[in-house]
Amino acid sequence: MTVKTLLLAGGALLASASAASASGFQVNLGGQKNVGMGGVGVGLSLDQAAMFYNPGALAMVRDNGVQVGVNAAMARISFRSENGGDQRALQNSVVTPFNFYAGFGPKDAKYKFGVAVYTPYGNKVKYADGWEGRYALTEINLQSIYVQPTFSYAITPQLSVGAGLMILAYGSVNLQKDLPLPTGPGHIELDGKAKTQFGYNAGVFFKPSDKLSVGVSYRSQINADVENGKITYTGLPTGASAALINSQFTANKFAATLPLPAVASLGIGIMPTDKLTLGFDAALTFWSKYRTLDFAFSSDNGGTGLVGNRPTSTSVRNYQDALAFRVGGQYLVSDKLAVRAGASYDFSAVRDGYVSPETPDANRAIGTLGLSYQVTDHLGVDASFLFEALMQRSQSQQDLLNVGTTDRVAGTFRTNAYIPGIGLHYKF
Repeated sequence: MTVKTLLLAGGALLASASAASASGFQVNLGGQKNVGMGGVGVGLSLDQAAMFYNPGALAMVRDNGVQVGVNAAMARISFRSENGGDQRALQNSVVTPFNFYAGFGPKDAKYKFGVAVYTPYGNKVKYADGWEGRYALTEINLQSIYVQPTFSYAITPQLSVGAGLMILAYGSVNLQKDLPLPTGPGHIELDGKAKTQFGYNAGVFFKPSDKLSVGVSYRSQINADVENGKITYTGLPTGASAALINSQFTANKFAATLPLPAVASLGIGIMPTDKLTLGFDAALTFWSKYRTLDFAFSSDNGGTGLVGNRPTSTSVRNYQDALAFRVGGQYLVSDKLAVRAGASYDFSAVRDGYVSPETPDANRAIGTLGLSYQVTDHLGVDASFLFEALMQRSQSQQDLLNVGTTDRVAGTFRTNAYIPGIGLHYKF
């Protein structure tokens, strides 16, 4: 029995697998207006969500304001084994990534402060009972919350810079899978909390005219560290004759580290008329830092623990850097109503032969719609809808053998995601 098959699901620690709207397990649901415009925002100064997309643009947002939003991410993953048989699907689930932004500063000042709270990683997936990959993954439930205090300064009326301290304030992961024991099916569950970690988000925003704006931003890598995670077993054999099998599962704690990679982005905003705004973004995520996923096991007494008769586990990932291209537009129908639309195309970070159940990643095409309605001079409602289609992704048993990833499952994955969103903003 290999430890790799036991802990394959760990590749999604603190990360969104299928309803992520970006490559790998990255999420790009920073603000309702931006989502409605295909996810653009690096080269625009739409509202306080600039703290997520480009902190340098915050100083160019005219009004002080507070906004809150939530998305309902619904992924539909299907799988068909290389050996044929029924198509398997995950059980329906909904995750609700949210965001909160508050930006403020003295009127006519060159600077603004802000704080952002958002959930850039998180997912809930549960595959059908008895599916072919049950010894790799049956269920995963992930949560995370980032807090980002931000400062932005306008050096000139055309040029501003900004930076935010990214804090992984809360993160949790629960992974489950079945165990192929000779005495009958068993089950293993890993549950852990991530340590508080720090990174940064910085950007520059330049608006040479009323018709054009340009932005660049960089979000640093954060390593998500889990220590003293809890391991629970069910279905292990009982009785004296089971001693040999049970001696292979003595660990009840685990430790692991997952790199959440850096992202470099470039954005352009074009305003052909007072009513029309267009945005174009390109982003490069440095997934190549994610080479392997390593686990260390221990027991309560502080000694080495075993899972599958091994004290450690290494699962190869070999991700590749991934590009994403986004385009979107906003049109002001009236003083109260704005409508939006957009599209994007994200290239997969997962190489052929490395696709796994917790991240059945593939190149993805995304279409979005959105609108805002100004209820009063200060209060408005924002709404968005995102549809994401991942290209069909297949791998054979020979593909897995060729790259040494037989801890995966051979077959064909197909994923669609539906993500409506709603938010409120208040200007003052």
